[in-house]
Amino acid sequence: MALPLFLLCFMLCMSLTNQTIIDYTLSFNLGSHPSQSITLYMDTGSDLVWFPCAPFECILCEGKFNATKPLNITRSHRVSCQSPACSTAHSSVSSHDLCAIARCPLDNIETSDCSSATCPPFYYAYGDGSFIAHLHRDTLSMSQLFLKNFTFGCAHTALAEPTGVAGFGRGLLSLPAQLATLSPNLGNRFSYCLVSHSFDKERVRKPSPLILGHYDDYSSERVEFVYTSMLRNPKHSYFYCVGLTGISVGKRTILAPEMLRRVDRRGDGGVVVDSGTTFTMLPASLYNSVVAEFDRRVGRVHKRASEVEEKTGLGPCYFLEGLVEVPTVTWHFLGNNSNVMLPRMNYFYEFLDGEDEARRKVGCLMLMNGGDDTELSGGPGAILGNYQQQGFEVVYDLENQRVGFAKRQCASLWDSLNRDKN
Repeated sequence: MALPLFLLCFMLCMSLTNQTIIDYTLSFNLGSHPSQSITLYMDTGSDLVWFPCAPFECILCEGKFNATKPLNITRSHRVSCQSPACSTAHSSVSSHDLCAIARCPLDNIETSDCSSATCPPFYYAYGDGSFIAHLHRDTLSMSQLFLKNFTFGCAHTALAEPTGVAGFGRGLLSLPAQLATLSPNLGNRFSYCLVSHSFDKERVRKPSPLILGHYDDYSSERVEFVYTSMLRNPKHSYFYCVGLTGISVGKRTILAPEMLRRVDRRGDGGVVVDSGTTFTMLPASLYNSVVAEFDRRVGRVHKRASEVEEKTGLGPCYFLEGLVEVPTVTWHFLGNNSNVMLPRMNYFYEFLDGEDEARRKVGCLMLMNGGDDTELSGGPGAILGNYQQQGFEVVYDLENQRVGFAKRQCASLWDSLNRDKN
């Protein structure tokens, strides 16, 4: 018997700033009488659900995509300083300390009678932004699901983060963890299948399915998942870390540095599978080796487009003429036959550059240099971004502590699931 299935409609969002950035969002309603609709980025690399609340000030947010107006949360309830959620948001600071900060009297602290003292504001940072928020509780509704006492961060001030985030990481305040209070099955497993990215504004974009729990697959596709074990991260426990042994370019396999195969006791190393990061980032040593082998094969046929590289920040890029052949790229994860061959469009983007008659077809490798291994400031050794995940169903199986990948027609999967639902 299949466990509960809930389908959340993704919307492909584009924000044109200095470079093209693509992220996936989900929508749900908060509160009641009346409820308020909110749209957030879906992010497996963080463990908190938060969004802007009125009044809201966002620093360095000019030109950034903003999915939802700041919400009015006057009917929501503040979280107590005694709540485990408060300690979690403050990186496990004791409730006694938090209640002291909240000015709860000492005798009340000693008798654990600080329910009227609210959780102090907390600071939360991403790689490219941050915010300060208070914890609140209200009713969340999505599809046919209603979750009372849903805990979220309400931010009145943010830096470069005008849109909120639905964290799907492994923390207690993540969306799957909170949904698991309704049914453990919802928190034990989820998957998504990201429709292909497009830089064409006129293209009709179909939704990507996000699936909470197990489901019966009645599609006509033959689906075989490739699994790799999750690695425990003692410092960044909310990350979905996996091990990478190498990357093949064509028939040549380039071994990954040891730091990508494991996570050490300090929480450094491994590869984070992250829906909230656009492009895959590799340590410089591996990135340079992959680029060198790719260029050795493609560069002997097609001329390098250096001016395009300077203009876009991508690379290597090539002017394409005639039949275009590029080598395959395969990721080798820890495990038996845990090999994932990427579709060409997941690592080689082809487009027209220039104007009118001067336009030429160009192709660029879509991997990013994450910096020198010796200069990394700790944390993940690499990040597997959503651009490289497009066209795969990616399953996060927490019950069996593994991540799986299966090539899918994501739009067809969405249609199939909706037919089954109806």
